Amino acid sequence: RDSARGVPMGGDLMAAPDGGAPRFMVRALRDPNGANLDRIQIVKGWVGQDGALEEQVHDVAWAGDRMPDENGKLPPVGNTVKGAEFTNDIGRAILSAYWEDPDFDPTARAVYYVRVLEIPTPTWLAYDKAYYGDAMQVPDDALWVHQERAYTSPVWYTPG
Repeated sequence: RDSARGVPMGGDLMAAPDGGAPRFMVRALRDPNGANLDRIQIVKGWVGQDGALEEQVHDVAWAGDRMPDENGKLPPVGNTVKGAEFTNDIGRAILSAYWEDPDFDPTARAVYYVRVLEIPTPTWLAYDKAYYGDAMQVPDDALWVHQERAYTSPVWYTPG
């Protein structure tokens, strides 16, 4: 029923669905040769009444039995990185969710996009260091671990 009225990522939502809030179905699969997934987030942006750009990040699906804290913040997934190696012992290969905007204002413009985070993996600098060893000069503040992210195109909401 919703798919007949749906808007793909990158599309324009020109009216609130049946006077209600936008609803999103999201699903992400890890790269077959890559790291497992940590979480799916929906990022909402809008212009506040004071004219300032506002943003809110909603964790909508995540791996493991973690629960958001009292501030709604999800704890880290963990970290299996050792040098230039990692394992897929944490995270999940597939994540999916159905989410409805709990703070939707049908009179205000908004933008939504999906962000997917992988579990922590070594940076390319870590791989280079493992290959070149002590012959490689590395800054003291070098990052050895990071979390890759993927982003969708946005869906723009414009009131009728």
